[in-house]
Amino acid sequence: MSPFASYLTLGFQHISDLEGYDHILFLIALCAVYRLKQWKDILILVTAFTVGHSFSLGIATFTRLNMETQLGAGISLSGVIEFLIPVTIFLTAISNVIRNQETLTPAKMRIQYMAAAFFGLIHGLGFSNYLQMILGREESLFTPLLAFNLGLELGQVMIVGILMLITWIFLDYRRMAHRDWILFVSGAAAGVAVVLMINTRFW
Repeated sequence: MSPFASYLTLGFQHISDLEGYDHILFLIALCAVYRLKQWKDILILVTAFTVGHSFSLGIATFTRLNMETQLGAGISLSGVIEFLIPVTIFLTAISNVIRNQETLTPAKMRIQYMAAAFFGLIHGLGFSNYLQMILGREESLFTPLLAFNLGLELGQVMIVGILMLITWIFLDYRRMAHRDWILFVSGAAAGVAVVLMINTRFW
């Protein structure tokens, strides 16, 4: 297997690995308010998240950012990032519950896109912790980074596709009320996020 294919596979496996379910949980919360027919909005939203995490992953990798950097009082950068990832899940889930999906204006959607991109920056630093561990002493970082990012995106597209199929089954086939679906999925995501926040707190 070529180095490109190897890193592509690693990226795909990393985001689709159920042991790293925090990233999957974020995608679940991110897509919880959308129907399959809103695929354009979903595509833009997920792309914004992609841009965010690709940017921070690239910066962290090229600068060889040490995720174990101590920020003081025994707190490491990786520890803060591990805590902030479930925070992004919790905030996304709560936003789903309190906002009125039917009155989302273009201006409000732009805010959603910016929030997804910002949260993507945080998740990208989480990805970089794993990527830098497997990079070792690779002389060229461009090819591994590109392949790993593409692998992440392939896994992400697969996950979102599965999520929207499940959503279609419940909303369009089983005729579940959209608001009930949002509350169920977002409530579950928020609950798991709280547990993760407690388990990863850095103070």
